[in-house]
Amino acid sequence: MRYLALATDYDGTLALNGRVDARTVLALEQLRESGRKLILVTGRELDELSEIFPSMHLFDWVVAENGALLYQPSTRAEKPLATPPPPAFVEELKRRGVERISCGRVIVATWEPHESTVLAVIRDMALELEIIFNKGAVMILPTGVNKATGLVAALDQLGLSPHNVVGVGDAENDHAFLSICECSVAVANALDVLKKRADVVTRADHGAGIVEIADQLLQDDLHALTYDRLPRHLVLLGKSPEGAEVRLQPHGSNVLVAGGSRSGKSTAVTGFFERLMEGGRQLVVVDPEGDFEALEGALVVGSTQHAPTVAEVLDLVAELRHNVVVNLVGLPLDDRPAFFLALLPRLQELRTRTGRPHWIAVDEAHHVLPVLWEPASLALPAKLAGMVFITVHPGELAPAALQSVDTILAAGQDPGATIAEWLRAIGEPVPQTPPTQLEHGDVLLYSRREGGAPARVTPIPGRTVRRRHLRKYAEGDLGAESFYFKGPENKLNLQAQNLVLFMQIANGVDDETWLYHLRRGEYSRWFRDMIKDSALAGEAEQIEADRDLTPAGSRAAIRDAIQRHYTLPAATPASAVAHVLPQQAK
Repeated sequence: MRYLALATDYDGTLALNGRVDARTVLALEQLRESGRKLILVTGRELDELSEIFPSMHLFDWVVAENGALLYQPSTRAEKPLATPPPPAFVEELKRRGVERISCGRVIVATWEPHESTVLAVIRDMALELEIIFNKGAVMILPTGVNKATGLVAALDQLGLSPHNVVGVGDAENDHAFLSICECSVAVANALDVLKKRADVVTRADHGAGIVEIADQLLQDDLHALTYDRLPRHLVLLGKSPEGAEVRLQPHGSNVLVAGGSRSGKSTAVTGFFERLMEGGRQLVVVDPEGDFEALEGALVVGSTQHAPTVAEVLDLVAELRHNVVVNLVGLPLDDRPAFFLALLPRLQELRTRTGRPHWIAVDEAHHVLPVLWEPASLALPAKLAGMVFITVHPGELAPAALQSVDTILAAGQDPGATIAEWLRAIGEPVPQTPPTQLEHGDVLLYSRREGGAPARVTPIPGRTVRRRHLRKYAEGDLGAESFYFKGPENKLNLQAQNLVLFMQIANGVDDETWLYHLRRGEYSRWFRDMIKDSALAGEAEQIEADRDLTPAGSRAAIRDAIQRHYTLPAATPASAVAHVLPQQAK
C-alpha cells in the first residue's frame, strides 16, 4: 500500500457549513478499517471543533489552529507547537479597534478588513508573527508555523512520510500542507488558484469530494494516478544528448545499474541517491565494500572493525529522517548473503507499516544475491519495488532479483551487450541496439515497461565525491592500468597498482626517475585516464608545470593533492618503502 494516510482540511473540504454528513463519516470509517491513518488539518480552534464535529475520534491526530496545536483524540493529549503571542498584542489590537478577535492555545484570529491594523501592530511591537488568510479570516501565528509544519509534526508521531500521504483542501491556507503531500487534491468547490496547483481535482464538492477520493484509495490505492499526473515528484537522473532532462519514477520501480569498474555507474547512482534524499525519500544502501561511507546525508553503520547487526540498522531506519549506509566490510564474504536474507524481510515489514524506507540500494549486489544462491527466491518478495541493484555483470545476480527489475542503466564499453545479458537472463526478447560507444560517465537506459530503443543519458553527478577507501586501494589491483616507474632509460619497472603503492614507490625512487615522469606529464595523465579523476589530474598538471619546485617539493605537492581527494595512510615509514621496492623491481 502506497498511500498510508489521508490528511484533510475541515471547513469547505470535509465539512459544508461547518457540518460533516453521514456519508462522509462512513467513508472515513472505511479508510480507518483499511489500515490507513487519518489526520485532520484545520485552522479552527480545538474547543469549537469539538463542539461541532462529534466524529473527531475517527482521526489519529488533529492539527488545529492552522498548524500551531497538535491533538490526539484517543488520549485527548494536546501539544502546542509554538509560543502564543504576548497578551499585550491582543490588548493593542482591541485598543486600535480590531473586532471579533478569537484566541486559541497559540493562534489569534480576526477577520478582514482588519489585516492592515494587525500588520501595523506586529510591526510597531516588533513581534515575530505573520498573517495567514483563509477565505476572509485573518489568522496570526508565530513566523514559520502553518499547516505544513503541523502536518509534519503529526506524521512524525505516526512514523510516516509526506510521500505516503494524500492531502485534500479547498482554500489559501491549504497550499502549504498540500505541497508536501505525495498527492494533493482540491475538492470541486476549492479556490481556482488551489485547483491549478493540485495534482487532482475531484468532480464532487465538499465531503462528497472526500468520499470520491476515499473510494479510489480503497479500490486501487490511486493506482491509476501515474507520474504523468505527478511530474513534480520525478527524480532527476541526467540529460539526453539533446539536453532534455531524464527523470525516473520515485515509486514502484526497480533499477539495475550494471557495468565494469570505473565505467561511470557510481556517478549515476550517487547523484540519484542524493536527489532521492533531498526530496525527503528515505534510502538504505547495503554496501558490501564500504564504497558509500562518504554518501552525503546518510548515517553509516558497520566498519572494518565492527560488523553491523540487523537491530542496529532497524534502530536507525526507524527514524524517518535517517538515511542509512550498511557497511558490510566487517562481515566475512560468505556471511553477507545470510545477513541480507535476515535484513530485507525486516525492512519490508517496516515498509508495510510505514511505506519506508522508500528505496533500498544494494551495491555489489552479486555479493549478497549471487546467481547460484538458492535462498534468494525466498528473500525477495514477489511484489518488490523501490530497489536498486548495482553489479558488474547482470548474469552474476540471482534470477529473482533480475526478474524484478524494470529499468536498467548500463555503463561501460559495450552497454548494449549488458542490456542483452539482463534480458536473456529473464527470458525476454533483446531489442535491436546499434553498437553504442558511450562517453565516459554516460549510461544507456532501457525500460521494460516502455520498450523502444535504449536511450543514452549523461547522469548529473551529486555533491558527494564518491571515493574508494584505503582498504580498497591497499588491496586493489588496477592491472594493466597500473602506473610504472621506469625512469629515463627504462632501468626500472616498478608497478604501482593503486594510489597507496604509487605514493610509497614515489617516496623511494631516485630524483631522476621522479622528475622524468613529472616533466613528461605522466602523473596527471595517469590520474585522468586510469584513475578517472579529472580534478586530481588538474592539480597534478599545475604541479608538473611548476619548474621552481624541487623534487622533494613536487613529491609533497602531489601527495597533498592525492590526500585532499582520497583517504590515504599517514606518512609512509621508510621501512614500508624499502619493503615495497624490492618486490616491485623486475
